[in-house]
Amino acid sequence: MGIRNVVIGYKKQDRAQRLENVVCNHLLYCGYDVKIGTIGTEEIDFVCTRAGETLYVQVAIELSRQDATEREFGNLLKIKDNYPKIVVSGEHSFENTYEGIEHVYIKDFLSSRLSHTIL
Repeated sequence: MGIRNVVIGYKKQDRAQRLENVVCNHLLYCGYDVKIGTIGTEEIDFVCTRAGETLYVQVAIELSRQDATEREFGNLLKIKDNYPKIVVSGEHSFENTYEGIEHVYIKDFLSSRLSHTIL
């Protein structure tokens, strides 16, 4: 992230993109093959595969607004398989799950090694 900021400069409005970059780097560090997914016109931030397992990840700066919660969790709710689905955010105070999809605070996410159970 430091190199990115030196090359293109620090911009406060890029927080969401920086958070996605940090999450992607951690997924790669944990050995996942990471791709961007789509369901119709909706985007899934990361579709991650490793040793025959799949993990779906959405990333959000905040989830305090209803539209943000519906968008981030709603995209994952459209996926009809039983692989794990998580939303990583910068909000520690958001509830742990939303309709069965796990919410993970960014600091907890980064301290995990992402075994078959998320945390």
